[in-house]
Amino acid sequence: QAARKAAFDEKDYSKAKYFCFKALAQSPDYADIRIFLGRIYTWTNLYDSAKNCFETVLKNNPEHEDASIAFTDLEYWNNHYDDALKICNKALQFHPQSKDLLIRKAKVLIAARKFVEADAVINQLLAIDKNNTEARALADRIKDVSAKNKIGISYDYTYFDKQFSDPWHLVSLDYSRSTPIGSFAGRINYANRFKENGVQYEVDAYPHISKTFYSYISAGYSTDAIFPKYRGGFSLYANLPKSFEAEAGLRYLHFTDDTWIYTFYLGKYYKNWLFSARTYLTPGSNNISQSYNVAARYYYKGSAEDYVGLTLGTGISPDERSIAQQLNSNYKLLSQKASLAWIFRVKKYNSFSLNAGWINQEYLKDTKGNQFELGIGYTRRF
Repeated sequence: QAARKAAFDEKDYSKAKYFCFKALAQSPDYADIRIFLGRIYTWTNLYDSAKNCFETVLKNNPEHEDASIAFTDLEYWNNHYDDALKICNKALQFHPQSKDLLIRKAKVLIAARKFVEADAVINQLLAIDKNNTEARALADRIKDVSAKNKIGISYDYTYFDKQFSDPWHLVSLDYSRSTPIGSFAGRINYANRFKENGVQYEVDAYPHISKTFYSYISAGYSTDAIFPKYRGGFSLYANLPKSFEAEAGLRYLHFTDDTWIYTFYLGKYYKNWLFSARTYLTPGSNNISQSYNVAARYYYKGSAEDYVGLTLGTGISPDERSIAQQLNSNYKLLSQKASLAWIFRVKKYNSFSLNAGWINQEYLKDTKGNQFELGIGYTRRF
């Protein structure tokens, strides 16, 4: 207890090691103390000393789960993925249902970019504990890279009761490819709005930066007036402790003038749920236009591609491709909105999406109208 208090409460690792040495002098076979000493060495970047502690415990007791977990962490944090995997696999022979070992094996496989194997381990863990939030967060992280190729098609229909006399149509066809440095995608959007047809071309990329950070880069171009001539985006994502995730980024649209939009996001996994909040801030000459969204997503199976979601919010965002054209307005859009989404997987590599939404918008001063959206999509991974 004294060693833990010194390490955790006082952040005094030298003092913590002193208490560990004192305890081991009296009881050399005290495995828990030796493991804790090894972790202190790990935290202070004394790799060889930490390794010696864990090997000593496992030599005396090869089935010791905590020693295997700590040893796996040491090798993983030092980027020795093959060694970490060997230690973890050996421990799983003794503890095949260990959630701590399975989650570490999945992390090691992800770091080694063995996404298909990592996906299998995550599914194994979710079969044991479907409410495991860390496993679900990892499943979200690897869902787009467990298969290298993905092709999708979607259709969105938007009906206006007052603002426009004709509905809007949007059809999108996209292809993405997973690579060792991240995933990359190309998309073609066809739309019919204001009785005019138009085509937009987009490219997206999600480069990996580290175990914690990855990014989003997007660019689009169209010669048709019903789309912005140019669009772009950049975001930095972080996978945080305690099953949190965060994002900070910006979006760019050019119709006849440039529009810069800043976005911030925070999400939290809790059991079978993902709760999130996002804002879009658009600086103007006299004010800042604001859009806020809160969302809840429930994963009803052990897969990141089987969920239902509810979103509530205000304002129009540039990431809502079916209606982002309305950002090309001199009037500050005031709106309330709600939407439902259902994503479900058929077999392993086919997924479908259904969504419905409602927006009540003040598109002119003291004049409000409703718009209703329906969407359907299909994605095939291969």
